[in-house]
Amino acid sequence: MEHVLNSLKEVGVQKPTDVIIQQVKELLMSGQLQPGDKLPPERKLSEKFGVGRTHVREAIRKLEFYGILKTRPQSGTYVASIGISALESLISDVLRIDSYSFLSLVETREVLELSSVSYACERHNNEDIAKLETSLNSYLEKAEKHISAVEEDLMFHLTIADLGKNKVLKSMLLIIIPDIIFNYNVFNVCETVTNKALEEHRLLYNYIRNRASEAAVRTMKEHLKGVMDFAKSIVQ
Repeated sequence: MEHVLNSLKEVGVQKPTDVIIQQVKELLMSGQLQPGDKLPPERKLSEKFGVGRTHVREAIRKLEFYGILKTRPQSGTYVASIGISALESLISDVLRIDSYSFLSLVETREVLELSSVSYACERHNNEDIAKLETSLNSYLEKAEKHISAVEEDLMFHLTIADLGKNKVLKSMLLIIIPDIIFNYNVFNVCETVTNKALEEHRLLYNYIRNRASEAAVRTMKEHLKGVMDFAKSIVQ
């Protein structure tokens, strides 16, 4: 009995985004999609996959990030003009998130978030602070009632990136944070409503508003410590 249990593997949970990416891979491997081919518009892909356009957009964004797709302004989205075997390998890497990959994602997020909050302190204006306050209040409205606030938490962090006025940095966060949240949730350790989390959100808002860059960076690093500690623990 014990040897049977030891042979079993954890059942994975697939995201709509990964299902779309897997289907793109299958189209490439079957020859129905070739390097250089143009993809149908997002609306048609959404209808065909039976999912919202947000999932299609996330899949395209991720495939662009890894160089598998290329979007040309006023033209559309195309498969990169590289060999099929290289494309297959790249897509396999996108779909495979092991413990070391997860740690890499979290480490990358920390680098991006620390830069993001520093830029936000330097570059924000009064209108930006009003947006950040609205985002904070949306998070607090749920979190103070101990209601899961993962989406509101994500939007607060993306609003900070908006204040930093670095679109590339924000785009990279949009690519990696959903993967981090999903994989963190699989292990039931994603906690956004602790007293510590609430206080850190308030501190981040106040430090950014007062342009206290060093304190904001220090608080952001502490804020991300839980997911960082977890990521390190699963590779030991």
